Amino acid sequence: MNKDIAIIEIRGAAGGDEAKIWADNLLRMYLRFAEKQGWQIKTLGEKVLRIEGKDAFTLLQNEAGVHRVQRIPTTERHGRIHTSTATIVVLPEITEAQIKINPQDIDWQFYRASTQGGQNVQKVSSAVRLTHRPSGIVVTCEQERTQEQNRKIALNLLRSKLWQKEQEKKQTQLTSIRREAVGHGMRSEKIRTYNFPQNRVTDHRLNKKWYHLEEIMDGNLKKIVKAATVID
Repeated sequence: MNKDIAIIEIRGAAGGDEAKIWADNLLRMYLRFAEKQGWQIKTLGEKVLRIEGKDAFTLLQNEAGVHRVQRIPTTERHGRIHTSTATIVVLPEITEAQIKINPQDIDWQFYRASTQGGQNVQKVSSAVRLTHRPSGIVVTCEQERTQEQNRKIALNLLRSKLWQKEQEKKQTQLTSIRREAVGHGMRSEKIRTYNFPQNRVTDHRLNKKWYHLEEIMDGNLKKIVKAATVID
């Protein structure tokens, strides 16, 4: 596992179109944050980023979870505050030596990319979609101009997702043991709320608040990220 590389995947969750907009806002926030740290950024797919730099995974790993926003959407005609959510997954980049993948377990599909222009993309089926039959994981990649490059990225993403699946399995087992021992349920997936009317960000794990929300959304979240790294 390379702790200097983090793969971030952001998806809109509850809230329809507003949730998709919120996911885009979070994507920009992390892009701006990474730029301010001087980290290298590469887009691997729709709302999937590969971020490389000093302590990138260490600092970003606790950003994983449900991020909730409370605000008045631009499409809201009556001034009502809406609540929407987006999910963030943060994965390390896993080497081939750490997780072996049997090529016979993978089904490949190839198609023409839709995210980039140019004659090459239009004429060649460079985009790839893989399905890992044992786990059911599906990965797509169409960012690069050659099929071989996209195949390599897709396999890297698959290794990271298989690693995550194994970690979740271990965590579920630990949680089950803890629940039997202390009788407590799992904590809420919601890790943070961004309240625009009150200009406030609340981290529910730390029970801590920050203000100047617009600055935070512009990537000035180093204090928040560093505070979250103390979480066990």
